[in-house]
Amino acid sequence: MKLPFSLFVGLRYTRAKRRDHFISFISLISMIGIALGVMVLITVMSVMNGFERELRDRILGMAPHVLISKYDGNIENWQELEKTVKQNPSIIGASPYISSETMFKHLGSDQFGMIQGVLPEKIGEVTIVKDNMRNGSFDTLTDGSYNIILGSSLARSLGANVGDKVTSLFLKQTRMSIAGIQPRAKRFTVTGIFETRSEADKSLAFVHLDDLAAVTHQRDGVSALQLKTVDVMKVHNVTTDISQNLGYEYYVTNWTRQHQTLFNAIDMEKKIMFILLTFIIAVAAFNIVTSLVMLVNEKQADIAILRTLGASPGSILRIFMTSGIINGLIGTGAGVILGVLLALNLPDIVSWIEVTFETNVFPKNVYFVNFLPTELIWDDVYKIALSAFGISVLATLYPSWKASRTQPAEALRYE
Repeated sequence: MKLPFSLFVGLRYTRAKRRDHFISFISLISMIGIALGVMVLITVMSVMNGFERELRDRILGMAPHVLISKYDGNIENWQELEKTVKQNPSIIGASPYISSETMFKHLGSDQFGMIQGVLPEKIGEVTIVKDNMRNGSFDTLTDGSYNIILGSSLARSLGANVGDKVTSLFLKQTRMSIAGIQPRAKRFTVTGIFETRSEADKSLAFVHLDDLAAVTHQRDGVSALQLKTVDVMKVHNVTTDISQNLGYEYYVTNWTRQHQTLFNAIDMEKKIMFILLTFIIAVAAFNIVTSLVMLVNEKQADIAILRTLGASPGSILRIFMTSGIINGLIGTGAGVILGVLLALNLPDIVSWIEVTFETNVFPKNVYFVNFLPTELIWDDVYKIALSAFGISVLATLYPSWKASRTQPAEALRYE
């Protein structure tokens, strides 16, 4: 295969043994530095993607994607409303609920929280709570049973287990007694404990919709209808469509009002980490500049001979750019391979470290996950590889330009 002149000579210079072995050492260091930078950047971005995924699944798995309520009170005919909103192809689940602030009491322990009245057969359409039951089952929530399912942290704070009786004081619901006006109280039987590793575990409890309606005297409808969408990141468009279809009688909101700041912060951290770790690659690319400058000085006589034989300054520039680009290409390729392998196997590596050294890298009582989550996104890999290769190309420009400006007479004067 016949190669272009500049590429052929550049490849010969790359493969040839150098009189000054220090140049070869600098070239090797530059390739290793770029490879390490790319590997670290891919791994860090994958870990941050993994944490973002866990936050999204756990927090947005409990929070409604879209919430519909009425300005003037409860939603009386929620079944008809559900049929209307489900005509939107982006809506894949709907569940009504009644909510009330309450004070939980058990064996002298008090804990402020939120109690929700839900339909067990509908709640699984919009949240992950049914799939994260630590004890018991949602099927125990039946009309008239007055059973309750607590979050794991809430149950721990109250010292309550399955089978215990928990008293709920409804602070906004009062009744007259001999002692005066007192909050309405109701005893519930704990029949389940859920654990989603989110904030909901600390303050949320579930009872049957009709039971809570009876206690709080909300027989005229439900507080709101919560919806689940196909794509949680496109919830703004869905909210707008539903709001326009329902009219001004209903108030339609979405998860971004409460949690958008958190995900914006994560996105900002990812961008900052990408920029900072790219500097590692840039520092490694400086070694390409050093090795090419030394190579140009070593090849002064060769450059002069090539120029004398008719090689143009552009050909000389491309020769030395080829040598530097190959170093960058090898370093980037090696870094991508190592980074992808490390990102895919990092959870297993961390698990092996925990078992081997009998340590806990992510204590369960400190972090919301007790493992190292990773998610390799190929778009990130492509961006990192292109950035590293682009930096390597830029690093070759100045030394190659200096080589192309070499004058044959000056270079051969002392030969």
